[in-house]
Amino acid sequence: MQRGISYWSFKNGMDHTHPIADALKEARQAGFEALELCIAETGVLNVKSTKKECTEIRKLIEDSGLVVDSVASGLSWTYSPTHPDAAIRRKAVALQKAALLRCAWLGCRSLLLVPGAVRIPWDPGSPSVPYEQAVVNAAKCVREMLVTAEKYNVEICVENVWNGLFYSPLEFRTFIDVFESPLVRVYFDIGNVLGYHQDPADWIRLLGPRIARVHAKDFKRDVGTLAGFCDLGKGDVCWPEVAAALRKAGYKRTVIAEMTTWRPGLIKRTAKALKELIPAE
Repeated sequence: MQRGISYWSFKNGMDHTHPIADALKEARQAGFEALELCIAETGVLNVKSTKKECTEIRKLIEDSGLVVDSVASGLSWTYSPTHPDAAIRRKAVALQKAALLRCAWLGCRSLLLVPGAVRIPWDPGSPSVPYEQAVVNAAKCVREMLVTAEKYNVEICVENVWNGLFYSPLEFRTFIDVFESPLVRVYFDIGNVLGYHQDPADWIRLLGPRIARVHAKDFKRDVGTLAGFCDLGKGDVCWPEVAAALRKAGYKRTVIAEMTTWRPGLIKRTAKALKELIPAE
C-alpha cells in the first residue's frame, strides 16, 4: 500500500487554488508516497481544463516521483445525481463525464464519485429525496458515466459518505455488483463508517475486492457530528484491525489521508501518523 495525502488537505486545497507543483513538493517533503488530486468547477484542475493543461500536470507528476492515480471530486454536493430536478441530474452526469476525461488525460485510473444524497446533513436547504428514488437515480448516473469510463478505462469509485444512502455494507455491495463491471468499484472511507455506528474493518471484510481506493480519516464517536473528525490516531478507529483487514482483502493501492481543515504542521504530522497506523508490510 502507498500512503498518500489529499490535495484538499493543503493550505488552499479546499479553494482549489493551491498550485499542484507545490502540493507535489510538499507531499514528497513530508514523506508521502502518493498524492490524490481533486477536481472542481473552477481552480487549478477543473472540468474545463484542457488536454494541454492536463498534460503539463501529468509531467509534474512524473517528475515528482509520487504515485498520483486517483482524482476526488465534491461536484455531487452541488449537482447531486439523485436530485429531484432532472436538469440538475443531467448536469451532474455531464460534470462527472468531464471529470472522467480529465482523469484519462492525467493518467489517473480512478475517479471518486459521491453518488448523490437522500439528504445532505450539513445543508438544511437541500431537498429530501425518497430513498428508493435516490437509489434509482444514483444507478442511472453510474450507468451513464460507465459509457465514458469504458471509453477511457477509468474506474468509477463510489464512496461511502454522509449522504443518507448505502449505510449498510451489504446494500452497498449489492449496488456495486449490479453493474457487473470491473470499472465500478468502491472508494472506502474509513472514518465515515464510524459516523454510522459501525466498524470499518467489518466493511472491508464484506466489500473485499470491490474496494479500489481508500480514504484514511479518524473520528470521535462521542462527538458524533462533523466536529468529530480529528487527526489520525486521535479518534476511535481501531487501526490495527483496519490495516489487517486491508491486507487480508489483498488491497495494495493508495491509502489517502483526507484532512480537510488545514493548519500549520498538518501535512507532516499526518504523514508520520499514517506511516505508524498503516505500516509497510
